[in-house]
Amino acid sequence: MGRIYDISLGITAGGLHYPGNPEIRITPVQRIAEGASANVSRIDVGSHTLTHVDAQRHFDDAAPGVDAIPLQTLIGPAVVLAFDEAVRAVTADLLRAHDLQGAPRVLLRTRNSGFNTEATFHPDFTYLAPDGAEYLVEQGVQLVGTDYLSIEQFRSGHHRTHHTLLGHGVVIVEGLALAGVPPGRYDLVCLPLKLVGLDGAPARAVLIEGSPPWTSE
Repeated sequence: MGRIYDISLGITAGGLHYPGNPEIRITPVQRIAEGASANVSRIDVGSHTLTHVDAQRHFDDAAPGVDAIPLQTLIGPAVVLAFDEAVRAVTADLLRAHDLQGAPRVLLRTRNSGFNTEATFHPDFTYLAPDGAEYLVEQGVQLVGTDYLSIEQFRSGHHRTHHTLLGHGVVIVEGLALAGVPPGRYDLVCLPLKLVGLDGAPARAVLIEGSPPWTSE
């Protein structure tokens, strides 16, 4: 096994959260220093906190929740695509410039990776354009990941990127920590919490390099 990249953002009290979503609160419940026999904490977070997976139920009440996502979709070959600092929207034309042959999982490394560890929210983050989402669906991609809290343009009003991907069963992973990860091919392991019937869940995600050559899925 080659190098393992931890591509998950750390969850800390008061950390980065999407406007309108729950803030991150971590509260001590039991503390050894205060006479308890063990340390225990209460964690209050939203289902779309930092590194997380969007389920189809995020935009469809009748759709499956995050616990129903097949594990084989969340684990396997992935390609990391790097985009220039000047890119504000990842469009179909920009994606066509990259080799997606045999890439069932696509992770987008953008300028967002330079500020996604900051507690201050950046509304001008780089996003996946709706036509980019359509292109990835056409290519048969099963999972798309991005390096900020949303794959959609901030306050787009239409949510076309989400609807296009989730509507075709494409899993969305948001809030990836891709700074320092070279573009290229890896194996991805991304496991959201098994929160039954929920619209999404925080996840731990890693990339593994040096795996055996890809096989078609």
